[in-house]
This record gives sequence, C-alpha cells and structure tokens, in this order.
Amino acid sequence: MMSEQDWSRLSRPRYAMPEDLAKALKSHQLSQAYQARPPYQQNDYIGWLNRAKRPETRQKRLDQIVDELRRGDVYMNMKWQAK
Repeated sequence: MMSEQDWSRLSRPRYAMPEDLAKALKSHQLSQAYQARPPYQQNDYIGWLNRAKRPETRQKRLDQIVDELRRGDVYMNMKWQAK
C-alpha cells in the first residue's frame, strides 16, 4: 500500500512579470502568444529570465523568449506543440 504523498513542497514559486519582458511582449505584439502558453511555461520563462546574472545574458534570454513566441513551435529550444 502506497502512502499519500505531499506534493505541496514540489510546487514552484510564481514569478511576477518583469518590466522588460512586458515591454518586449507589447512592442513585438506577442502578449497574446505569451498568454496562450501554459502557465508553467509563462512562469518558467520569467524565472529563467530573472536568474540571469549579467545584463548581456538577460538580453540574450529575452531575445530567445521573443523569438520562440514569434515562432510558436519552440519552448526553451525544444520543439513544442500547443494542444
């Protein structure tokens, strides 16, 4: 018999939308594409962006997010298909 597991410790922190990402989504008209992504992807993108230590790294990640949202079939450099 398996015991009930406590999954609450495994939940990820939820990140607030950073200003630079919000501006990039608006200027590239990708807000809808971002909102169409599953919540875990939205949160992962923000967390990944926030973990950049150098401004150059942050900009590179921001550019990748914009590119992936524009393309629509990529998530974190992996092929992705919306359901």
